Amino acid sequence: MTQPFYVSPEQLMKDRADFARKGIGRGRSVVVMSCRDGIALVAENPSPSLHKLGEIYDRIAFAAVGKYNEFESLRQAGVRYADIRGYSYAREDVTARGLASVYAQSLGAVFTAESKPFEVELVVAEVGRTQESDHLYRLMFDGSIADEAGFVVMGGAADAVVDALRASWSPDLGLHEAVQASARSLRRASADSSDETSGARTPDASVLEVAFLERDPDTLRGSRRAFRRIGEPELGTLLQQEQDT
Repeated sequence: MTQPFYVSPEQLMKDRADFARKGIGRGRSVVVMSCRDGIALVAENPSPSLHKLGEIYDRIAFAAVGKYNEFESLRQAGVRYADIRGYSYAREDVTARGLASVYAQSLGAVFTAESKPFEVELVVAEVGRTQESDHLYRLMFDGSIADEAGFVVMGGAADAVVDALRASWSPDLGLHEAVQASARSLRRASADSSDETSGARTPDASVLEVAFLERDPDTLRGSRRAFRRIGEPELGTLLQQEQDT
């Protein structure tokens, strides 16, 4: 009888991590930014229907990069978790921290036990009544979790986008200003990559997906649901204002 081929646990985990990172790196970038009036979510996404950004609950949103079928299944599971918990207890008991913990357990179990890890990276964002109470939880493919401050960039040329954003981000930015800063940083990163990669596109309204978690939706829209998706006409006007200044 031949001996089975042996791979050390360290090498196996490294190979899985490298595989997942490559899949995530092929995706387009997503920016999630806390600012004065709420949380802005900006993604490079040419599809009008296959969303990278979504609402989970009243004041909680979801952003993802990687394989669509994998992160969409996680988003749907998060919505079910939030609905059941809110119905069983109280709406205030549904928190981004609880949801991020559930996601971390699921991603960790898949990474260690399944034959292929999820090629996804997630952010669970919860807008608070004050900016200091905003939460941005970043979840990696292996289930590791971090509570980030200020802004998070995932996927694609993330390092280049972060470098560009550091010069323009401020906690005093409004939501519209945050979108403009994010689009400008994505544009610069795309311009840098176009020097090395042929066919790179510069992000504009047609390839951007944008959503807000508004800090005070009760006053603005008479709703407790803070999530609002920004359509292309409004987004085009917003980006045009940025180019004119």
